[in-house]
Amino acid sequence: MTEIPMPPNPSLWRRATAAYAKLLEILLAACVGILVVPVTLQVVSRYTPFIPSYIWTEEMARFLFVWTIMIGAMVGVREAQHFEIDLWPHLSRRAEAAVRIVARLGILALALVFVWAGLEFTRFAWNRTSELADLPLWMIHVAWPAAGVTWIVFAGEQILDETRILLGASNER
Repeated sequence: MTEIPMPPNPSLWRRATAAYAKLLEILLAACVGILVVPVTLQVVSRYTPFIPSYIWTEEMARFLFVWTIMIGAMVGVREAQHFEIDLWPHLSRRAEAAVRIVARLGILALALVFVWAGLEFTRFAWNRTSELADLPLWMIHVAWPAAGVTWIVFAGEQILDETRILLGASNER
């Protein structure tokens, strides 16, 4: 059997990616929690004369929503819940591993597009600010390459796991 190369210390690599995934989950919860504030201010200010209509809330909500979506997609790839459809539910474990490798290669291709185009997107926004809140736009645009790099890390880790199964090794996680 062919041995699949691993990073220098696989357990350290696994702990690092698990810690990163946990950080993403915390950031996702924070984004959703914070998103409630500007959206609530928008809704309440529309229907009551007591709260002034804050213009920055719309922009802040949009920016938080972008990050919420991108972080959610990162977590979804880590948990193999994003970009995943069970078309063949009754496959052997090796056949399933082969199908998952093909799926992960598709994720890697999309991730590379996100990194490449996202860097261009971020470079375009580097010296620009948002119109209402005067926030630096690169902080929003950098979500795309960050998602792409994260997908590469998580999908790459999953491809290694599935390749071990395909080659007959045990399914260690």
